[in-house]
Amino acid sequence: MKDSIEQLLAAALADWPDANALPAESRQPDLERTRDVRHGDFASNLALRLAKPLGRKPRDIAESIVARLPASPLVDKVELAGPGFINFHLTPAAYHAELRGILAAGEEYGRNDSGANRRVLVEFVSANPTGPLHVGHGRHAAYGATVANLLTANGYAVDREYYVNDAGRQMDILAVSLWLRLYELRGHSLPFPTGAYRGSYLVDVARECLTTDIESLLPDPGGLFDDLPPDDNKRADEFLDAFIARARERLGEQGFDRLVATATEAILGDIRNDLEEFGVAYDAWFSERSLVESGAVHRAIERVAKAGHTYKQDGAVWFRATDFDDEKDRVIIRENGRKTYFASDIAYHLHKRERDYEQLVDILGADHHGYVARVKAGLAAMGEPPDCLEVDLVQFVVLYRGTEKVQMSTRSGDFVTLRTLREEVGNDAARFFFVSRSNVQHLDFDLELAKSHSNDNPVYYIQYAHARVCSVLAKLEPEGYTWDRAEGEANLARLTEAHESSLQRTLARYPEIIALAGRQRAPQHLVHYLRDLANDLHAYYSAHPFIVEDSQLRNARLALIIATRQVLRNGLALIGVSAPERM
Repeated sequence: MKDSIEQLLAAALADWPDANALPAESRQPDLERTRDVRHGDFASNLALRLAKPLGRKPRDIAESIVARLPASPLVDKVELAGPGFINFHLTPAAYHAELRGILAAGEEYGRNDSGANRRVLVEFVSANPTGPLHVGHGRHAAYGATVANLLTANGYAVDREYYVNDAGRQMDILAVSLWLRLYELRGHSLPFPTGAYRGSYLVDVARECLTTDIESLLPDPGGLFDDLPPDDNKRADEFLDAFIARARERLGEQGFDRLVATATEAILGDIRNDLEEFGVAYDAWFSERSLVESGAVHRAIERVAKAGHTYKQDGAVWFRATDFDDEKDRVIIRENGRKTYFASDIAYHLHKRERDYEQLVDILGADHHGYVARVKAGLAAMGEPPDCLEVDLVQFVVLYRGTEKVQMSTRSGDFVTLRTLREEVGNDAARFFFVSRSNVQHLDFDLELAKSHSNDNPVYYIQYAHARVCSVLAKLEPEGYTWDRAEGEANLARLTEAHESSLQRTLARYPEIIALAGRQRAPQHLVHYLRDLANDLHAYYSAHPFIVEDSQLRNARLALIIATRQVLRNGLALIGVSAPERM
């Protein structure tokens, strides 16, 4: 509907010589929904924007544009308002055509092809496989999955990827942490390093590992801690590195690699299951280790070096990131010869481009703000367009039980897991609440509200609207009726009540919301829209009966609420929330 009105404006401009000399961006229609229906359905400020470059009064320009508008069965009248706004009043027939479009398109309604022929890779969550997912990861999962769904609805060819950080020191720390838990379960009382992963979840992982052939990884622990540096706050890292080296010595490289693989597979398996149960699916799980083993990291470094963007200092190899607007240069190879995480990061993004993804969308935590500039710098240094990378940062989650804040300490390794949250409030509430606010805002998650069966709970309120329509349809047969779609569509002009007009206007906004939410990577727009739509449905339900004796009116009203049910179902599906038929 909005596209049709924009096309009318474009046609008027094409027929107006004065506008053709202006830059294309000046001639964008900028059509917006009006806040007050008394001012029409859509308004354009095009004349106001053209006034300065043309040196004319905006109202005179608006009159010239309106005079050239083609006739359209969608438009009842066009009015000028204020200094030069162009207001469009649509005909009831325009909304009736939209209703028929909803019923015809079904699950496809609201989708568009604006992103056609563009391949996008959305990487999200990508939590280190060192422990279970916590509620913050849950927000990343819900947001990333919904953004990917919205991009798909806007016609993009989207793949979803989880980057597995399964290389480097953190995995060594995880391995020795699991190793000590295995010894504990075998009855050995051993010191636990200060810097190791101390969460109780590792006890559960160790218990599962004991059911496998693990004995070769548990030699006699006697003397395991002999001659190591003191394990205190000042030297915790030194002690931990020495302990990892001792583990390698006891197990041999092959045995230690098996320990790392055992720990990684156990934690990653739990993460996979958690996300699958949360309704979040991936097209690929990409291993950081594979970048190293395939030589991709080495190739990326060589590419930067051959372009003349590296230098040596203090035994390390540095990348001249400041040449590409980063705040400082970055080490890519340490003085000990080990490659940095940054080297893996740029290699990974180069690998994405080599897989023919035009656009790379990374969804990361708010603490990764500095990551954006340096990875874009790396892409530019390797000859790739830095603007191909888009990074959307997600802020933190704070749990509340009513007015009481829920403690989420991670110091001891204990924290509120995503699985625990899901078990308490359910997947639907978790998915909905996680995307109910902008990703750049902190989210206060009220557990009691999320569980409540009341109109104050937005997900319940929206799902109940869907269920209400289903309950009406379930009453048809017992009362001796069926829905006659053809008769309903033929008599949509009978929908003259204020509630019916309001509901039709809200339904027609859905395609615009999908385009907006996808373009801005902002699922909260869809959340707010669904709340508005549910509100209109509930108001309509309370004010008017649907199953009436007049068959023409009955079938027209049923057509309207069935279209509403379809749009509710479509929107909830994009968020990853179910549309129940009974509540």
